[in-house]
Amino acid sequence: MSTMQSAVKAPMTDLEKQRRKAKRKKLFIQFLPLYIMLIPGLVYLILNNYLPMAGLVIAFKKIDYSKGIFASPWVGFKNFTYLFNNPDALKAMRNTVLYNLTFIILGNIMAITVAIALDTVKKKFLKNFSQVIILLPYLLSTVIVSYIVYAFLNPTNGFMNNTILKAFDVAKIKWYNEPKYWPYILTIVYLWMSTGYSSILYYSTIIGIDKSLYEAAVTDGATTWDQIVHVTLPGLKYTIITLVLLAVGRICFSDFGLFYQIPQHSGLLYETTQTIDTFVYRALLELNDVGRSSAAGFLQSILGFILVFLANMLVSKIDKQSALF
Repeated sequence: MSTMQSAVKAPMTDLEKQRRKAKRKKLFIQFLPLYIMLIPGLVYLILNNYLPMAGLVIAFKKIDYSKGIFASPWVGFKNFTYLFNNPDALKAMRNTVLYNLTFIILGNIMAITVAIALDTVKKKFLKNFSQVIILLPYLLSTVIVSYIVYAFLNPTNGFMNNTILKAFDVAKIKWYNEPKYWPYILTIVYLWMSTGYSSILYYSTIIGIDKSLYEAAVTDGATTWDQIVHVTLPGLKYTIITLVLLAVGRICFSDFGLFYQIPQHSGLLYETTQTIDTFVYRALLELNDVGRSSAAGFLQSILGFILVFLANMLVSKIDKQSALF
């Protein structure tokens, strides 16, 4: 009986209520500068991320500009069914997913390799110089990169046709008319542009690994490869999982500049270069179909959320501490 009575929480007295109120007021005044600093970011978040969500109704409407967005007639899921019935949209979805899977696998392998290579450089000047060189392509505008690629692939006087293919006595190739080459070209360009930034992220993790682990491994007779497998890669585990999970969430999105600017938006290459983002852009620009474009974007977001949730669930089953949530 006494145990039950002790379990019952006694009501607060007026004095305790006043003390709690005074404590909350003190904490509020103490953190008031931080709350004020939070206001600009909070306003931006609401204006940029939450208010536009009202526009999701466009995906379910046939937009009539004379009536406005909210007065336009509802069409339900017709805009979504169009995406699944349109062969160009299906090809764009296929290309987007396959390219992103390739980028995730090869991109992380390349970035980890470069990060490990950077860690082996001992001279400070050479290490800093290498970081600048590998990061430079990431900082270039996609428009500039498209001109660099065009200088290589120009069918008349490009470097590939006039130097590389000529040296092997191979006939000139009209690169911008042949879609079969572009999965390889776009993958190479993507790796060239993104590896530097990703490798810096991995390198920052590597330099944080306890060096005594490497010393113990050397004492035990471990080779360089053994140190990478048993020390470096386990130390990178959480970084790899985080970056892969974030990439999985963007698997239905694509780099618009990479797939639109680099191929010079050539219609002959749509078979292998068109992705959901370029498809939406062309539908909006050329067909002025706002409803179907919005439906495609909405579908991208939903699929991305589902994939991140499932990938995180899979990771939590294997190693709960590695999951994001």
